[in-house]
Amino acid sequence: MKRNELNDVSIFVAVAHENGFRAAADKLKLGAGSVSEAVQRFEDRLGVRLIERSTRTIALTQAGELLYRRSLPAINDLETALKDVHDLNEDISGTLRLTAPTATGQLFLDALITGFAKEHPAMTIELIYDETKVDLVTSGVDAAIRAETLLDPDTHAIAIGPTQEMMIVASPDYLAKGPHLEEPADVAAHGGVCFAFTGANNLAPWVFTGADGPYSVMPRPKLVTNDVTSILEGAKAGLGLAYIFASSAECSLEDGSLVQVLEGRAATLPRFSLNYLSKRNMPSRVRAFVDFAKRHKL
Repeated sequence: MKRNELNDVSIFVAVAHENGFRAAADKLKLGAGSVSEAVQRFEDRLGVRLIERSTRTIALTQAGELLYRRSLPAINDLETALKDVHDLNEDISGTLRLTAPTATGQLFLDALITGFAKEHPAMTIELIYDETKVDLVTSGVDAAIRAETLLDPDTHAIAIGPTQEMMIVASPDYLAKGPHLEEPADVAAHGGVCFAFTGANNLAPWVFTGADGPYSVMPRPKLVTNDVTSILEGAKAGLGLAYIFASSAECSLEDGSLVQVLEGRAATLPRFSLNYLSKRNMPSRVRAFVDFAKRHKL
């Protein structure tokens, strides 16, 4: 059945059910003339008269009665299905599926997810910490928390979480034996414990502040990993310099196992991004999380 034919059936069923063109028009929020024209067009297409009309009343013909009784259950089922879909989208429930880099949990995401879960107790949240970039179209994931450099094209994103203070650290033993280090340019002569997004060919840049804006200097990679804890352990073991979130290094700085170098020269990184597919017809669970993330800068 063509789309306009289905529409005409719906209008005919409404006229028969409401026992009049004007009442059906009011229910459908259409003009009475449009309803009458739709029924007449439908009759002409079928080659059968469905409704006998007078100035005051209508009556179904035998063909009209047959079509009405056979069509009404199907139309009711369709309306129920559409309502169920709408209600599913409006109800803040179901399962929200997220993926994020492991480091974001400690930095801000664990606290954000906990707050969101308390605000929406009917929801189930699946949060998978994984450095692998997923395809939002095919993976079944609702949204991904990512660095700005890893955002998918043709998607939408909002900033999430706080800005991130970065620092360069190393073990005291490494610094005692390592090359000269006074300026960010000196980093190039050092070994480094480096974070990799998806592999050794996709290292996170070490970003510094300069008179002309941010710039990057990279060390010679000695250890490449996608785990912040492993970066800390590698630096403590004296493998080289490490470029790491300041909050992650606090305990190691306090116990003296690591020392900060080039203080004040590492650039503050922008906030992470919450990446999702579409602003139109967004599932209510995703919209609720997007709105919650906008309100909270943990």
